[in-house]
Amino acid sequence: MAAHALTACQWVLLTGCVSASLYAMLAAVAMPFFAARRGWGVIAAAQASHPLPPFAKVGVSVLKPLCGAEPRLYENLRTFCDQRHGHFQLVLGVSSPDDPAIAVVRRLQAAYPMHGIELAVDTRVHGSNLKVSNLINMAERARHDVIVIADSDIAVEADYLDTVAAPLADPRVGVVTCLYVAQGVGGFWPRIGALFINEWFAPSVRVAHAAGSRRFGFGATLALRRATLERIGGFDALKNCLADDYWLAEHVRALGLRTVLSRVMVATDVIEPTFSALWQRETRWLRTIRSVNPLGFAFLFITFPTPWLLAGAWLTGSLANGPFDGMHLWAALASGVSTAAGFAARMLLHLRAARHDRTFWRDLPLVPLRDTLLAFQWLAGAFGSHVVWRGARVPVEASALVTRGAALSVMDVMETTDGG
Repeated sequence: MAAHALTACQWVLLTGCVSASLYAMLAAVAMPFFAARRGWGVIAAAQASHPLPPFAKVGVSVLKPLCGAEPRLYENLRTFCDQRHGHFQLVLGVSSPDDPAIAVVRRLQAAYPMHGIELAVDTRVHGSNLKVSNLINMAERARHDVIVIADSDIAVEADYLDTVAAPLADPRVGVVTCLYVAQGVGGFWPRIGALFINEWFAPSVRVAHAAGSRRFGFGATLALRRATLERIGGFDALKNCLADDYWLAEHVRALGLRTVLSRVMVATDVIEPTFSALWQRETRWLRTIRSVNPLGFAFLFITFPTPWLLAGAWLTGSLANGPFDGMHLWAALASGVSTAAGFAARMLLHLRAARHDRTFWRDLPLVPLRDTLLAFQWLAGAFGSHVVWRGARVPVEASALVTRGAALSVMDVMETTDGG
């Protein structure tokens, strides 16, 4: 009996299913169990049990650009005041005298008068990126040799500054950055948004890091020497960049200095209360990736496994009921094995990202929705000339910096996302 060739559609489904399954397995292996990094504190505490280089005790200026009174803003900022580091400065900046975050900062200043917390209220705009404009205005107040930039919605442990500053004792290290764990604040859509970070973004970075990539930079934490910041031209070099966190680190790498991914994981809040708000934020992330690396963006389809695995299950049944020949039997076996392995890997990834048993079972039904939503957001991210960030429209356009650097790998593209 003559063998029947697979159709083009069958080949596409089989290739997609196998690719997505392989990625899911890599992601599941690369991610640590959440229990091993309980909410981000355990790793920081374990790190603190080891002697830190003397450089960890140098003066640190922490810059935190603010915009609006986010839920838990006071609680998150307070963690930066409760540091064991002996010599640090906290600079908080807003771009409007009417910003409601000012009241939160005043409350913080009253609670921690010993820290001399500085508030920079400055309306000057220096470029299309308003966050960077804020940082430019705040940088004038920074007094110390180490600069740490952290987004407003980040919470940290007491040994955070000691730990992130320590690698800078090595003159070959240019910037230190941190991954983050997300928690939904207030309802269904924040839970969906937390899964975006914990079960898509963080695993993709872990996979790329395990493969040897160091081309990343996250707004959760960027620590560098003041001298290094000055060498790259200060924050002015980023004032028109959409992915400013990534490009700050890329500028530093262009000096021949290394990027270190700290073992400390900080915490972040997902607060978008509606589908519309969450869609806007996450498509902004994906369009940011597209602006940095269009080719890599095109290959993100393998990182949303559930739609491919469902298609693989259907393909397996279709092939098993089709012509009984070697080609179809081989394809049915490949599809069935990869689909089963992919489903198992996706469940393992969800288990490793779960905060505890209750959240594992609570959020398990959301996994197919999360992956499917990502697939639609990827399609939406392929179009559009602007993103909305903090109420401002920012153009999506590849920075001139892209043409200066080497091409990013397929996996590097998933590390360019701005978490701010």
